[in-house]
Amino acid sequence: MKFAYSTPTADDDQQRVLFDNFRPIGYDGLQLKWSQWRDSLTDPSSLARAVSDCEGLASAVITGGKLDAAGCDSLRQFFDVGEMLHTELIIYCHGESREGMTDDDLKRYARQFSAMGKEAIGRGMKLTVHNHHDSPIMLRRDAEVFCDAIEAGTVGLTVDTAHFAKSGVDDIAGLIRQFAGVIDNFHLKDFDGEWRVLGEGTIDFAPIFSAIKEIGYDGWASTDEESGGDILQAMQTCYDFMAKGLVR
Repeated sequence: MKFAYSTPTADDDQQRVLFDNFRPIGYDGLQLKWSQWRDSLTDPSSLARAVSDCEGLASAVITGGKLDAAGCDSLRQFFDVGEMLHTELIIYCHGESREGMTDDDLKRYARQFSAMGKEAIGRGMKLTVHNHHDSPIMLRRDAEVFCDAIEAGTVGLTVDTAHFAKSGVDDIAGLIRQFAGVIDNFHLKDFDGEWRVLGEGTIDFAPIFSAIKEIGYDGWASTDEESGGDILQAMQTCYDFMAKGLVR
């Protein structure tokens, strides 16, 4: 299993703290937020140099939107950047609202993602869909309909613990077992009505960690830290929490 870290940064100083410390703390990679890699669309040289000097710095990039014609064209641009940065995962937060969504909509989305996922694989990356509150994949049944409709092997599922908790999904461990064959990334985040540093919210991670180990998972497990606290302190706290729970 590979450990990653993901967090927003407000300015260059915070980003430097993130980039300089993830490997010394013990993380294998970063999963970059949009603001941390978007400049690469127009000026790829700076981040590309940083990646060449630091393995894992752009192990995944996070983006989102809608997969209409314009959205697909944008995603192809992201593939260009991901290929240059040696990115493994393109993590996609679907920008459609879940309100009024039908099973037919989910199946249509699955076909769209499968088509783009095949393009990603052809570029040496994997497209993975991130569950989000008020997005098409918000509840366990949403994931069932979507995953049943994707073309096998073309798209992965990123499981965000806090977004499932916020959406009222109680048995996250059961969900992990159910979708073991599709999950290719975890965003581990705590929640108590607000996003919290791992171990400081109300999510019971013991059964979640047990399920991750039980399915023999060996992909990326990333802290997705969005509590707004001190970056360096949160990086260390979250690493210790993950390492203890997942018995690295």
